[in-house]
Amino acid sequence: MAAEIAEPADSPGPFVAGPDAVLRVERLSKHFGKKKRFGGSSNMVRAVDEVSFDLARGETLGLVGESGCGKTTLSRMILRLIEPTGGRVLLDGEDVTKLAGRRLREFHQRVQVVFQDPYASLDPRQRVAASVAEPLTNSGMSKQEKLDTVHGMLERMGLQRAQAKLFPHQFSGGQRQRIGIARALSVTPQVLLLDEPVSALDVSIQAQVLKLLQDLRQEYGLSYILISHDLSVVRHVSDRVMVMYLGRIVEIAAKDDIYTSPHHPYTASLLSAAPVPDPDVERSRERIQLPGDPPNPANPPSGCTFHQRCFHAELLAQKLPAGEVHELDGGRKVPRACVRQAPALTLKADDEHWSACHFPLEREQAATIIA
Repeated sequence: MAAEIAEPADSPGPFVAGPDAVLRVERLSKHFGKKKRFGGSSNMVRAVDEVSFDLARGETLGLVGESGCGKTTLSRMILRLIEPTGGRVLLDGEDVTKLAGRRLREFHQRVQVVFQDPYASLDPRQRVAASVAEPLTNSGMSKQEKLDTVHGMLERMGLQRAQAKLFPHQFSGGQRQRIGIARALSVTPQVLLLDEPVSALDVSIQAQVLKLLQDLRQEYGLSYILISHDLSVVRHVSDRVMVMYLGRIVEIAAKDDIYTSPHHPYTASLLSAAPVPDPDVERSRERIQLPGDPPNPANPPSGCTFHQRCFHAELLAQKLPAGEVHELDGGRKVPRACVRQAPALTLKADDEHWSACHFPLEREQAATIIA
């Protein structure tokens, strides 16, 4: 039985937001280290490798993946905190990878970030008023205008004006995260990167902060990129979801499509591992156990970088002729195509569902895996 390999799409990339895109990332890469000369082995780490996507105005795009897959490196390149090895980032059509000086400071007012640890992101020696006003340093506002802005943002976050005189250690974790959000919004940005914004908070506080973020998106017309390990948080607030593995995007689709019918086996394995609220269902579920650890990014496997851990490839190899099968170290067998060629991020049919897999999962297969 011969299996069909998905052909690359004619479209240049997963740019589904079209002309309404506020942010576009084109073939962005970050490599650390150097290739050794004269045939020596490489010690170069491809932390982010040829990543492309866009973000529509008013959209929340979720970004998920295992630790070390490149999510934070990607966000830092978008913020211009580190320089990319290749590719570019466009904000309203302008290439921000070439900005410097005043233009770069203006960019940082238009794209802000909320970090994971609300305490570590605030200077413990600064009063809250100074922390929230910090992004306004080059705004041209008077001292009174800055103070009015700070008070207004704190009140919008559910805090009191008098609390502007306090220090970060005098607040709870949830309140500190609200202060971090107030600081990011003080310059009325277009895009907000949320790097695990609620992972350090209690569940009840998480719900309050997520509700606040959703309200603020509607009120200010913000666009979010939400980085999180918590698939339930991503599902609750995102419009689209992007899945990253070993520096590459392996799947992008609308939230409901990702969670009900994932095309990539890695996405299915993540969803299979996520707990469900029904205890009876949770006890009876069979989770996918991926063999081994993620490959060394300095020496990734050839072809599809997931093939050494892919349960779907192993099952598929059992149905293929011997000439189409490759045997890995340890005796596991996978389709030869998975080893020889890296799959392109491909649009399947017309459903705006992109996946980088030679043999994407069918709806019935995915439903069985994540049930």
